[in-house]
Amino acid sequence: MNDNSGRGVLVILSGPSGAGKSSVCTRLRREFDAEMSVSATTRPPRPGEVNGKDYWFLDREDFLSKAQTGYFAEHAEYCGHYYGTPLRPLQDALREGRVVLLEIEVEGARQIRERFPEAVSIFIAPPSAEEAVRRLEKRRQNTAQDIAKRTKQATIELERAKEYDYVVVNDNLGAAVAEVKDILTRERAKRLGAFSQ
Repeated sequence: MNDNSGRGVLVILSGPSGAGKSSVCTRLRREFDAEMSVSATTRPPRPGEVNGKDYWFLDREDFLSKAQTGYFAEHAEYCGHYYGTPLRPLQDALREGRVVLLEIEVEGARQIRERFPEAVSIFIAPPSAEEAVRRLEKRRQNTAQDIAKRTKQATIELERAKEYDYVVVNDNLGAAVAEVKDILTRERAKRLGAFSQ
């Protein structure tokens, strides 16, 4: 385990739009001793989103400037906007032994696995492409053009699911959350066992 980790567990959660990643994360924060890493993004806030709680909303120039200084543990462009994970809060949380959830896209996940090889990576998959589209339409926050772009991106992301430690199909939210909780319980026990030896 590298010196970035401490006793904490870094958990990568990825998957295409409409897979239900955010719903899984929300339940994990409530039902498991885990916290979300707050990402930065250049996309505009959706209704109800709060700066510093849901995302750090940055303009493109500020984001790219921070990226050049090593501010982010990972960053990538997704559907026309940049997303990134601030490095320092991540390192601090792991040193303090916390379970940290990173809800990030597949390219960012690849960068995190390179930097934090001990991270646990979980791919959340929708039961079908049709169901993913239905969920996006139900949100009523995405234009038809945005849904088409995200559906095309989903095809690319699903092909990369094999890069992850685990794949969880979110057909039923409660069952998917229970499966992820089971994974995290096992992974945390492994780490505690490694430190006690």
